[in-house]
Amino acid sequence: MQKFGKKLRDLRKKRDLSYRQLASILEVSHSHISGIEAGKHNPSVELMFKIARFFGVSADQLMDDEVELN
Repeated sequence: MQKFGKKLRDLRKKRDLSYRQLASILEVSHSHISGIEAGKHNPSVELMFKIARFFGVSADQLMDDEVELN
């Protein structure tokens, strides 16, 4: 799950969202989003599924370092 933060950053930027905007949508702090993207925090299972649903990707795509996002 080392690439999770990079995948999240790529998805966020493709939607042209700031940390604060995404954090508001996901109901977490912007510093938590920043920390996940930087690899300092791991998302909870609940948050991971919220992220997957919001961006229309599978949790497997987010978690598996061998799987790239389309």
